[in-house]
Amino acid sequence: MPCFRCGARQTDPVRGASPWKRGVRADRQVLICPGCQSAHDWADDLDSCATCGSTALVCRLGEVECRDCGHTRDAAPADLVASGAQAVPAGDGDLSEEVAAALNRVLRRGPAT
Repeated sequence: MPCFRCGARQTDPVRGASPWKRGVRADRQVLICPGCQSAHDWADDLDSCATCGSTALVCRLGEVECRDCGHTRDAAPADLVASGAQAVPAGDGDLSEEVAAALNRVLRRGPAT
């Protein structure tokens, strides 16, 4: 999953805690890369808990849960449309295109047709 702000993709992790942060935006799980964490006030772009106001939310199995207070609610896909946020694509077409382009660069082939 790419960073929701800049589109950067995670690389293979090193040992220890990941520098990437997780959050929920328009009832969808998102990641924030280390660069965007330092360059932007990224927490303002995330959903917050209705009970405690925390942005430490996780979205799983159709529910959004606050990691600070434990409050859960159903994820509402209709909110995505109302908010005007872009949906996360269901398929991995972008990733397969990125992989094809990377293979072409590494193998010094022309563009895929």
